[in-house]
Amino acid sequence: MEETNFIMMALEWLMEFEPAALIAAASAIGAGFAMIAGIGAGIGQGYAAGKGTEAVGKRQSQQSAIVRTMLLGSAVAETTGIYALIIALVLLFANPLM
Repeated sequence: MEETNFIMMALEWLMEFEPAALIAAASAIGAGFAMIAGIGAGIGQGYAAGKGTEAVGKRQSQQSAIVRTMLLGSAVAETTGIYALIIALVLLFANPLM
């Protein structure tokens, strides 16, 4: 039952703070976690560009199809980063809880 006491102590400690300050702190932490998704988008785009360049080097006659597919894949990968940025901006500046 030690866990219950710890949880109750933590909740009592949190209740000492002003609710608006807790919401602002949680929003900033959530925005930081949301921006971690930008790392995945960057890695995915770099990998796709490298493989696209490799494919064009092997099959130069198929360059237009390869580049078109690579750009479509990059656009899809970028939507994840843009979505994460929008979520972070909403959490920081348009927080509905505050």
